[in-house]
Amino acid sequence: MRLTTVIASMIVVLTEAVAIAANPTLEVHQLTNGPQHHFFGYIGHVQNIPWNQSGRYIIALQTPVRDHLPDGNEPADIVLLDTQNEYQSRMVAQSRAWNPQQGTMLYWNPQAQETQFIFNDRDPKTNKVFCVLFDISTGQRVKEYRFDDSPVGNGGVAQRGGKFLAINYGRMGRLRRVTGYAGAFDWTGETLHPADDGVFVVDVATGERRLLVSFQKLAAELRSVSPAIDSQALFINHTLWSRDDSRIYFYVRGGWDLGGTRVNVPVVMNADGTNLRPLKDFIGGHPEWLDGQRLIGTIGDDQVIYDCEAMKVVGTLGDKKIFPKPGDDIALSPSSEWFVNGYRSGNENFYAFLRLKDGATVTSQSFNVRGWTQGDLRIDPSPNWNRQSNQILVSALSDDAEQTRQLFLITLRAD
Repeated sequence: MRLTTVIASMIVVLTEAVAIAANPTLEVHQLTNGPQHHFFGYIGHVQNIPWNQSGRYIIALQTPVRDHLPDGNEPADIVLLDTQNEYQSRMVAQSRAWNPQQGTMLYWNPQAQETQFIFNDRDPKTNKVFCVLFDISTGQRVKEYRFDDSPVGNGGVAQRGGKFLAINYGRMGRLRRVTGYAGAFDWTGETLHPADDGVFVVDVATGERRLLVSFQKLAAELRSVSPAIDSQALFINHTLWSRDDSRIYFYVRGGWDLGGTRVNVPVVMNADGTNLRPLKDFIGGHPEWLDGQRLIGTIGDDQVIYDCEAMKVVGTLGDKKIFPKPGDDIALSPSSEWFVNGYRSGNENFYAFLRLKDGATVTSQSFNVRGWTQGDLRIDPSPNWNRQSNQILVSALSDDAEQTRQLFLITLRAD
């Protein structure tokens, strides 16, 4: 063999070795164990991060309840998992307002991420929902956000902090059980489009609340694009702040649990409630904000980037091979370097990672959710990033005899 051929072959082998070394890999570690169930809840889009600022603690829920939607008499423990002490669990509070899909809408306070977090609760006597600001350094509730006539809970904290969106979980408990709180007080009754309910914003420091947009206004604005609105009681899902907190995205919905022609309209508005408009194209799944103007969502079988100002698709992410079900749960890392799509295939959840700068990909092992793939009690993929953008927290069934729902850590190795 000629020397030039040998050298060429060596270059090919070395190049392939470097490429293989550069490919990301994943490590999986189970963090919690039974007999109680452990989970975080809501999807980690809009930087909803289970870790506190230093990364010392992971916040989660602990409960014996698994076979039904909990009522106000079945509180879940809010626990801290100590990352420096083999993830030992310590209970710090309890919530009476939670569900298996979204938990209690746990958010570390962006203005005090080391010690303060936000969660939903409800009064055991009145079943009225309210939001709580809690500090782990004192073990005390710093503030409760109670609105007696029209009680609401946290629907999403502004990514830069200072305020949170608030919605009526009692209404959702009737119209969309999987995202509501069973038996929670709902002041709107049978009104299809109440003028005193919709999307609120609450100031974290002062506790002042303002109605950004009412169901009455939403019905008037969206009737031309969804005529079924006139016969449906509306509710709100997935109120998401953009990364710069300048815009809010959410779904206006109706007809889920009570039947009839469904209303399902994705809308965007300015953070002050102005410039409300439906998206020109339907974005499916559980969208995520790429920045202050562009969304990541699903159109057909494509994971798309959608410009909310231009009202058009401006790019795509990956392909069908890496994202076989782009409409499932997605999350962009805090660094914006990595994107993950959590999807279900049969009785298993998977997590597909994409590095945006060079297209590097890796897909996780399967996670068992057999028996919990449908309905109000299902275990969604719900990936949640850490602050360093190299780990996600997920929940699935453990391999113990009871197959309890537990937390797993997926670590991304990209060196």
